[in-house]
Amino acid sequence: MRETAPLSDSHTVMSEILMPNDANNLGRALGGSVLHWMDICAAIASRRFSRRQVVTASMDHVDFLGPIDLGDIVTVEGYVFETGRTSMDALVNVRAERPSENETQDTATSFFTMVALDEDERPASVPEVCCPTDEQETFRDDALRRRHKRRESLESADSPEPSV
Repeated sequence: MRETAPLSDSHTVMSEILMPNDANNLGRALGGSVLHWMDICAAIASRRFSRRQVVTASMDHVDFLGPIDLGDIVTVEGYVFETGRTSMDALVNVRAERPSENETQDTATSFFTMVALDEDERPASVPEVCCPTDEQETFRDDALRRRHKRRESLESADSPEPSV
């Protein structure tokens, strides 16, 4: 039987302030900077969970939901919600905050698959996710539901239109 680790072991929250080096000529976050922060968050969450080095295996379809303006506080939050033998699926969400206006908005979301590595940089086993609290169970169920919904919408978008 594989060992288990609680979802909470992976929970990671990072914060940034959008500075000019990460902004485009409109004063909004560069998509590449947002993706970079999301990848780092997924890597930290997965390393905490597996207690191993990790690499990014895939990044699911990224949804940019709203802009991040120059000076906004950017919060990137992620956690591992499901595992395979050597892989971990992490949900990463990004929010922008403007404290002076008391505003917060969701700005990006994606699913990452990370693979744990052993000392020889080969795939290594990871624990199974367990959810000892109702809150952790809710986080996992939400991520599974969102991933299922996203996969369904992507499949329907890829299916050919019926001919008339």
